[in-house]
Amino acid sequence: MKADLHVHSVYSDGRYTPEEICNRAFEYGVELISITDHDTLFCQVKKRAAAKKYGIKYVAGWEISAFKEDEKIHILGYNCKDTPAYREFVEKNAKNAILRMEDRLAKLKKEGIEVSMDEVFSYREKGTPIHTMHLSYAIAKKLKITSDEAYKTYLKKGAPAYSPIGRPNPYEAIECIKGCGGFSVLAHPGRIELPQGELRRLIEGLAAQGLAGIETVYTSHTKEQTDYFTALAKSLRLLETGGSDTHQEDETHAIGKPYFSPSEALLERLEILG
Repeated sequence: MKADLHVHSVYSDGRYTPEEICNRAFEYGVELISITDHDTLFCQVKKRAAAKKYGIKYVAGWEISAFKEDEKIHILGYNCKDTPAYREFVEKNAKNAILRMEDRLAKLKKEGIEVSMDEVFSYREKGTPIHTMHLSYAIAKKLKITSDEAYKTYLKKGAPAYSPIGRPNPYEAIECIKGCGGFSVLAHPGRIELPQGELRRLIEGLAAQGLAGIETVYTSHTKEQTDYFTALAKSLRLLETGGSDTHQEDETHAIGKPYFSPSEALLERLEILG
């Protein structure tokens, strides 16, 4: 079974609707998908219906934008439901996202770039969290550059308008996912900028907290990274998942790439078998 368990839609910082995602997935032979928008389970009914229309199995998912200090440690959650723990987390996270955006806008102003909150919100689907990429789109339009250039020049870690305010840590993310009745997976570990020994200790600590899996197959992982994280997952008895992390298709990202076929153990945990 060909699967892509990490895709973003317009309900966070992606460019495609669930319908467009599932249409593309169908064309590429994807049989199982999870649309894992940042920090929200918004619109699961529409996402599931789009998958059903194209005969694709669907798993509810999301990606919590967690950080350890200034290091991005994103956590994917699967089989999650709208519970009090979920609503409490999302409400707190949404308030912090506004504070963080206000901080970014103030820093941009010092750089001579004035962007309003309304301009940022114009890129967000109503009812969904505000995200860094919404600001990058606003900057890109104002300066007539690409959103990628805007992000790298002004918003990434170390850039003038970077802000760490109110980020949840990965342990909080794992606890939230537990409270939603789901299970957690470490997203794109190969992108975590830590020495290998420190990264291993981090993953071991997350596993002790309840982390259930590692995204071993990922768009930018090298063969060496894939092999390393696969071996680590096996040694820690963690599930292995895979995803493209597609926000929009380009020369690097495409739905269903790289190829990933879930194990029987993962399919059982995803409640796909039977």
